[in-house]
Amino acid sequence: MIDLNLDGSPLTTADVEAVAHGRATARLASDARARLSARRGVLEEMLGDGEAHYGVNTGFGSLARTRIASDRLRDLQRNLVRSHSAGTGARLPADTVRATMLLLAASLARGASGVRPEVVELILACLAHGITPVVPSIGSVGASGDLAPLAAIARVLIGEGEVDGGSAADALARAGLSPVTLEAKEGLALINGTHLMAAEAALLLEEWDALWPAALGACAMAIDAVRATDAFLDPRVHALRGQPGQAEVAACLRDWLAGTEIVESHRVDDSRVQDPYSYRCAPVVLGAALDAVAYVRAAVERELGAVTDNPLLVDAEGDLPRALVSAGNFHGMPIALPLDVFAMALTHVAGIAQQRVFFLLSARDRESGLPPYLSPSPGLNSGLMVAQYTAAACCNELAGLSMPASVINVPTSAGIEDYNSFGPRAAAKARRALSLTRTVVAIELLCSSQAIESHRPLHTGRRVEAAIARIRQVVAPLQGDRPLTADIEAIIGLIEDGAFAAPDR
Repeated sequence: MIDLNLDGSPLTTADVEAVAHGRATARLASDARARLSARRGVLEEMLGDGEAHYGVNTGFGSLARTRIASDRLRDLQRNLVRSHSAGTGARLPADTVRATMLLLAASLARGASGVRPEVVELILACLAHGITPVVPSIGSVGASGDLAPLAAIARVLIGEGEVDGGSAADALARAGLSPVTLEAKEGLALINGTHLMAAEAALLLEEWDALWPAALGACAMAIDAVRATDAFLDPRVHALRGQPGQAEVAACLRDWLAGTEIVESHRVDDSRVQDPYSYRCAPVVLGAALDAVAYVRAAVERELGAVTDNPLLVDAEGDLPRALVSAGNFHGMPIALPLDVFAMALTHVAGIAQQRVFFLLSARDRESGLPPYLSPSPGLNSGLMVAQYTAAACCNELAGLSMPASVINVPTSAGIEDYNSFGPRAAAKARRALSLTRTVVAIELLCSSQAIESHRPLHTGRRVEAAIARIRQVVAPLQGDRPLTADIEAIIGLIEDGAFAAPDR
């Protein structure tokens, strides 16, 4: 188990993934605890200044002009958590909820939200004891924070709501933990951040890191599977374009194909002049996707060090006094837009892979030396014909998922919250997009590895041969028709396990 100190510094996507899957525990660093206590004192001083402070001694949203008496501030925070727990739909996966809890704790630990350290420590204790709130997936519009999902988590902290295995009250009691009584501002701080969408994005990037090398390996395998050329991987061509992702993909494909005998076997007297775009332009298309994901990663990494509550305690700086400032850090657009881009990038990774599968199964190119559908006996056996149908179905759904969620606005809170991001919807679509893309890549690996068998005794590149060996551990070569579902799912499992990652050098 890794021990992660929350000291105010940014988390990494690896941190988030490790805590989400129970391989790491997080605790509040001693200096962060002292900082929280000091900042709480500042907030409590402000409570006596007679001024209206949003969410501290006022109502919320369009009710912000309503002042709340000091003897009702605890009621205000408790009522906020209860009323905003209004989500519905299928529950979020446990790893997503745990990741969200970690990001919530890390944001609060930075001291600008004005909560007591006990609040952060209770979140971390729930994580340590495996207390995972039941959180409906529908309800956040991704602007005033992920209100409904975070409220479901906050209810558990006050001893209400449901967790995996039963009631929150019973789970806390079994762990020897006491519910927290929320003081001024604390309920709002718990529900007013981008922690769900940012958690989803961090987990998706970790899954992308396992998928991406598999996608490159599948592409390289497909190149040799149809006896395509490697001329389009010439680094001089990609230097002339000047796109970094394109050059990187070409270099990676050259590495995957290093040592291939198949390319050399048809370098002379091959009647073909150019390969289809899905092969020849693979560095360009996949490179564009890689560059897009680099943008997504940069945005997410910034968010993992952010404070996304409102209002926020800020220190005196220059001529500006210390203040509790109402602003808009809770707005999800800095994550929603990248998540929409992520879904589009995934759609292209899957789309071009599906097209390569279509080509290699079609047997339109006699120079490829492949039978139709890689069938052992075309006509009697259908071979891998319908694997391409499955890939096509995935790509059709991906086309719909690539429609951005963040561009469609629906106002809330009587128009005060009049421009929302819908980041959690972008996250849900990106999560589904990644799953579908993984399926398409698995199908390309299934078909291309079978096609390579048609070129034996020639060997392909060293890394491609290693990938085929991994596939053969779970999927036997096709010698007659059989159900393909288990084969595809077995290769999906390899991708999820990072089986196609680059070897240590």
